Amino acid sequence: MAETRTNATQPVEAWITGIGLASSLTEGLDAHWEALNARRVNVDTQSLAPYVVHPLAPISFDRQIPKKGDQRQMEAWQRIGTYAAGLALESAGLKGNKDILSKMDMIVAAGGGERDLAVDSAILNAEAQGNTPPGFLNERLMNDLRPTLFLAQLSNLLAGNIAIVHGVTGSSRTFMGEEPAGIDAARIALARIAAGQSDIALIGAAQNGERKDLLMLYEFGDFSLKDAYTPVWQREPKGGFALGSGGAFLVIESRAHAEARGAKPFARLGSVVADLAPRKQPGEVTATLQKLWSRLGPVQAGAAAIITGATGAEPVTSEERAFLRQHAELPVRASGSSFGHIMEAQFPLGIALAALSISRGALFAPNDPTGFEREMSGAPNQIVVIGTGHCRGEGMALVESIS
Repeated sequence: MAETRTNATQPVEAWITGIGLASSLTEGLDAHWEALNARRVNVDTQSLAPYVVHPLAPISFDRQIPKKGDQRQMEAWQRIGTYAAGLALESAGLKGNKDILSKMDMIVAAGGGERDLAVDSAILNAEAQGNTPPGFLNERLMNDLRPTLFLAQLSNLLAGNIAIVHGVTGSSRTFMGEEPAGIDAARIALARIAAGQSDIALIGAAQNGERKDLLMLYEFGDFSLKDAYTPVWQREPKGGFALGSGGAFLVIESRAHAEARGAKPFARLGSVVADLAPRKQPGEVTATLQKLWSRLGPVQAGAAAIITGATGAEPVTSEERAFLRQHAELPVRASGSSFGHIMEAQFPLGIALAALSISRGALFAPNDPTGFEREMSGAPNQIVVIGTGHCRGEGMALVESIS
């Protein structure tokens, strides 16, 4: 079990001072807040049928990635992430601040890149005919793929592109491992700030969910939602997640650093805890979430809420729901109903939505016809963000108002 929290031995307070969101709903904070409270959902059940996806909303990448050459050498997930990172820096008032950007640490959670399906298909078809000459594969890869595509398979190129486009050139870390990678990005950033090893960090992730190769991979595990869209809590007993396209980035910095530059915080990141349930016996995820809750820090009933990245996949979503029923006094929101499942970015998205809600003095509207989600009348002072991976990894973050 790993955890990070601010306490007597780690007195440095961590503030969330920048949020960048680009998703299937829209881009930017005001537009997202409006879309969430209008209960809007953007899904596509036809283009990649029978699979349900949440496609990226129309975005002009020029606004955050001005050079067309930079855009061309990126795969879609990198463009989405670089764009969202720019929004976060803009939100924090740091765009173009070379002095701070040159010292800013960066922690990115990333997948393994995208495939060129046309080239892959041509190679497989030729190989299947059994008449390919020696060296055929190398020749095709060298001649058919543009030079940057091989590099586009590298997970750390999202961080590289953010450094190139936005000038974030402090230390850089890239974590892989689906949902737990996003949890660890937040956990490590908070640990470094709390320990005085870092003053300011950019963290986040992105995904292009409109990929046939990605859908194929998750179909092998029978994880995908098919045929028709339903909100997360309506997907039992079969379950499944609808992949989403989007990026979520956060600027997290020490209180002293933020105050010195006059930054206005959205909220405080109080603690991040993580674990890895064995998932060999029923109930192990529920038990692990219970342990994480006990280590998270005090949660005040009546002024707290929960935002979960619950996938909808089974049986893990039912086990998480069993845990949530033990805290039925707290209103719940499932981000997957509105955004789809954006894998590595789901936990940073949850933190972003929590910080945005606290800064707006309200929890956004429920989007759940089952009644599991309910309205919250008062302003939340604390929001617990839960990340439970579809096949591995559990984590929680405590996002709090600043008095």
